[in-house]
Amino acid sequence: MLSIFAPVGTALLKTCPDDLAALPDNAVWIDLEKPTLGEDRAVERLVGIAVPTREDMQEIEISSRLYLEKGARYMTASLMCGSETGAPRITPVTFILSNHRLVTVRHDAPRPFMLVENKLARAAPHGLTGEGVLLELLDAVIDRCADILERAGADVDQVSHDIFEPDESARTGHAKRYSEILIAIGRKGDLTSKVRESLVSIGRLVTFVATATESDSIRWSKEMRAQLKTMQRDVASLTDHASYLSNKITFVLDAMLGVVNLEQNNIIKLFSVMAVVLMPPTLIASVYGMNFKMMPELEWPHGYPFALAMMVIAAVLPYMVFKWKKWL
Repeated sequence: MLSIFAPVGTALLKTCPDDLAALPDNAVWIDLEKPTLGEDRAVERLVGIAVPTREDMQEIEISSRLYLEKGARYMTASLMCGSETGAPRITPVTFILSNHRLVTVRHDAPRPFMLVENKLARAAPHGLTGEGVLLELLDAVIDRCADILERAGADVDQVSHDIFEPDESARTGHAKRYSEILIAIGRKGDLTSKVRESLVSIGRLVTFVATATESDSIRWSKEMRAQLKTMQRDVASLTDHASYLSNKITFVLDAMLGVVNLEQNNIIKLFSVMAVVLMPPTLIASVYGMNFKMMPELEWPHGYPFALAMMVIAAVLPYMVFKWKKWL
């Protein structure tokens, strides 16, 4: 889908043109979401650039993600997508700056794009250019990563509380409860690693843009330069926080496994003690139980069914006790 954003009054309004041969020349931001071949060609004619393919965007080399070609700056970053779902993912997004115009190429729908679109539709700075839209997008992406890390940190704290300070009803080990905790730890670890990967790519992109402010013929305003420096500091601090959170998740995982091992050891110890306690009576019954001449039960008509019932009770009763104690 091709979206064109052009200034109208004090806002940056979005249009989806049907005629790809007549794109507006005053477009400040051109957004390509899952573009078709015709849309790629139309943007290439308007802007005079080569739109990268999805395979090109997935390259991990720095030289393939951040480069200068025919006066246009190509910058590809890995952004978070679907962080609220059970399957968060990383999606590559390419930002292309050329002649004060921004072109974005993406094959997913990161939330910061919608936020910036709505923000600029309400009010846009006078004389907004592609560089300004790029900074708005980067600022929204960094804020989004911060929100995800804050939420992940709160969830990890809750998991840690469930492990070390469980409720009275959950103090006894339970396999299902432990499985849920381990799954939660695994999901938060996966989310944190993806956020850190995204922050690393964003940090490289911001550094690349900051370098451009010193070498380009484009005159970046003092406010833009200050905003880029702030972004660099924010990305560095968030990357450190993501590393700290990863270490905390590793600690919580080790603690959870330690609790599981301790619980299992207690159960095995109980079984061992019960086996030792019952061993002498079992030995005595084995040696002497069937060697008496007078056994009244031998002539009892209901002795055999009674013995079978006692066997069933002896098997079921320990099982019910173990289930009640949540050892199984």
